[in-house]
Amino acid sequence: MTVFPKAHWRGLLSMILLGSALLGCNQSKSSTPAASLAEPSITASDNGSAAMCNAEPSGSAIPRLQRDGRWLVDQHQRVVISHGVNLVWKLAPYFPPNSPEGFTAADADWLLEHGFNTARIGTLWIGVSPTAPGEIDQNYLEQWDRVVQLLAERGIWILFDFHQDMLGEIYQGEGVPEWGIPQGLMTRLLGSPALGFPFNYFTPQVSESFDKLWAERGPIWQGYSDAWQALASRWADQPYSMGYDLLNEPWAGLEWATCILPGLGCPASDREIQPFFERAITAIRGVDANNMVWIEPQLLAGGTGTPTGFTPIAGELQLGYSVHNYCPLTALLQAAELGLPIPDVLPDTCQGFEGKVFEQARITSERIGAVELVTEFGASDDPVLLNRVASLADSHLTGWQYWAYKNWSDPTTQSQETGAQGLFSDDSNLNSVKLDKLKELERSYPQATAGIPLELSFDSISGDFHYRYQIRPAGADTQIYLPQIHYPNGYEVEVSGASVVSATGANLLMLHNSSCEGEVEVVVRRSTAALDY
Repeated sequence: MTVFPKAHWRGLLSMILLGSALLGCNQSKSSTPAASLAEPSITASDNGSAAMCNAEPSGSAIPRLQRDGRWLVDQHQRVVISHGVNLVWKLAPYFPPNSPEGFTAADADWLLEHGFNTARIGTLWIGVSPTAPGEIDQNYLEQWDRVVQLLAERGIWILFDFHQDMLGEIYQGEGVPEWGIPQGLMTRLLGSPALGFPFNYFTPQVSESFDKLWAERGPIWQGYSDAWQALASRWADQPYSMGYDLLNEPWAGLEWATCILPGLGCPASDREIQPFFERAITAIRGVDANNMVWIEPQLLAGGTGTPTGFTPIAGELQLGYSVHNYCPLTALLQAAELGLPIPDVLPDTCQGFEGKVFEQARITSERIGAVELVTEFGASDDPVLLNRVASLADSHLTGWQYWAYKNWSDPTTQSQETGAQGLFSDDSNLNSVKLDKLKELERSYPQATAGIPLELSFDSISGDFHYRYQIRPAGADTQIYLPQIHYPNGYEVEVSGASVVSATGANLLMLHNSSCEGEVEVVVRRSTAALDY
């Protein structure tokens, strides 16, 4: 028998998966242009709450993001769109150090200064409950609380994330404690695979372990729920919480090959995974009735936009749908490190996949009663890719969280050891920011809207910004972030239906609605003359 080196196996697997994905290229093309997307109807809040028209904020409610129909809303009933980052330290001790290469007050200041209003933080299951089911490491929660408070003090919304990749370290991954990984016959016979990320997912050892996890329903499930209950108990009343992302990128198991079939996917896999999530939701609701809970589909749905199988969760009104958007073609070519040329057709093909992910996210969210959020995309220094996905998010009126803020020696990323996923060339030096990347991610966008978004676009080359929304009652004014990187000499504003109440040239454009109904339309353009302050 001929034994091939690891790189050959990874390359072969990449080509097989790329071929499967390409079969669905035409089907994956978005058939619904952004302009024809159905405009959302204006309805009363699912929470039954309402604020006075243009009333001053009361400041009485804990700031937290809640679901209101298809939208995230703040304590003033303004619709919030997320432009954020991921903060996930995957190596022991599974939290970032209080040092320049980790996360400090300077990092939190940087995020605020550059308009990022949310962060998904990797409070890993292995960190919360490392040794046994039901045993909670309170010191680990305390270490993350330092970061949580730095973010909350600056009004940055926080999503708590049980992050995992390929289960745990036995499979060259991370996130799940050893006691939470049910190893199967394949692992005992073949040993641990060593193809690296993401290729170990496709091995019988890892796939069988995931199948066993979804079927277990015993001490592992209970320990997982206990860990989430401990975390929720700690931060149930935390200002600027946006809830709990229950598990990063769950894997379908041995039936993974059916998940990439164009137009079909593997909805049955999501139905196998959903009871695992529901057990945790029940535990969380025992200590926290208010914050949102977020579920994720099987991993391959985040690249191909294939249909999912989640169903509504009885009695759950604060449900979020966490979806990732990585083109499978670029992801696999990056991860394989084969040095292959990128075909000229790739951007067009990827745009079809990326658009399909947004469409399916909306379909799933409508079906299960949730609000969608792209909690990962990017992991790349390619500004064209970043602009493409961010612009699609604008056209679909959907928020996002970029992967990732810093590289942090990530062992399981499609950018491998290149450092391409981070915003900085040097994690310890905030002055080493990658400007071409920042120009695509630091965008003009409505952070909080006293109304219902209808249309949104931003051109990162010209700086032109267009936004239209339907007025509805809210307790604070509309807030639009306008970055200096795109308006070095200031900006000019045209607005109807509202008045500008912020200072000239402020990076937060504040709009006060002129009435209690109707539409507001705002256009911002780059000024060509220096401002006279």
